[in-house]
Amino acid sequence: MGTVKSIAQKKKGSFWDHKILRELAEELERYYSDPSSFDPKKLEALAFEFFNELKKVLKEVGVLSQMKQGLKSKAPTAFGFLKKALHLIQSDEVDDFGLDRKFELSIKPFFDFLFTHYFRVSVSGIENIPNEGRALVVANHSGVLPYDAAMIKIAIFNEHPARRELRFLVDDFVFHFPFLGILMNRIGGVRACPENAERLLKSDELIAVFPEGIKGISKKFSDRYRLQRFGRGGAVRLAFKTQSPIIPVAVVGAEEIHPLLYKSTTLARPLGIPFFPVTPTFPWLGPLGAIPLPTKWTIQIGKPITYPSITSREINDGILINRETEKLRETIQKMVLELLKERRSVFFSD
Repeated sequence: MGTVKSIAQKKKGSFWDHKILRELAEELERYYSDPSSFDPKKLEALAFEFFNELKKVLKEVGVLSQMKQGLKSKAPTAFGFLKKALHLIQSDEVDDFGLDRKFELSIKPFFDFLFTHYFRVSVSGIENIPNEGRALVVANHSGVLPYDAAMIKIAIFNEHPARRELRFLVDDFVFHFPFLGILMNRIGGVRACPENAERLLKSDELIAVFPEGIKGISKKFSDRYRLQRFGRGGAVRLAFKTQSPIIPVAVVGAEEIHPLLYKSTTLARPLGIPFFPVTPTFPWLGPLGAIPLPTKWTIQIGKPITYPSITSREINDGILINRETEKLRETIQKMVLELLKERRSVFFSD
């Protein structure tokens, strides 16, 4: 898991042809393998060089120009671009939960860049997503910020023949931030509550839930890939009630994008967030420290789990729901561990 691939193995013309990106990854590989060897000054210097190189890469692949064209922004400045984007967030052309497909497609090039070039996501089991009809995607949750939801969404839209739209449930605290909650709505996010999830499923939508919730994204780095308790069984209860298949999904790579060394609830309280993260790059590098590290991701989509003979009495059977919830957690945990066994490096492709 800590092996560093040689530079010669990288394909010419790839994202990883940029020397500084490999150097940063190699330094972090050493840190992940042996935290006692952590050299903060060296990592800080490499991180700043990396952020400068990242701006060049974004320009090379044309991400920002594509987004600008999609948003039809004529303003040459970053402020004008942002103003136009925020204006479109306020669009009236939305569905009942706030999804604006035009805006979603306008900013999709950025997420495509993350998926293809930055995180280099490998996907298996895409055939387990149904071509139509309701289904409940249940995945492990990590990474401080919800990039995992975005990458699962892009994976299904880009790689599934039906190009299905994934609606993901968003934790309540996100809606306390100016514009962020609206942004989540515009790209398909829905405030997490049983009523919203049930309504979506009864409309034959494909939705994603992360039962670990805040406990998942706030795991310390020492607890990475150890799945937390799946709440109170809401996902299984929802599947019972709506007769929806559950599709287990394992994500590997997200735990290392923001390695959580420490979290403070005291600092978080005035900001209205559940925790304040401290990572090797944040808050030491300021806003730049919030940029995720370029780890290599793998998403595995498991076979659907169905509950065909559930009675109205069983829907409210707490013992049954808890038992099935723990079986689901164990299934995803096993999938994660299998992926970790196959992984040779946090940052580099095989």
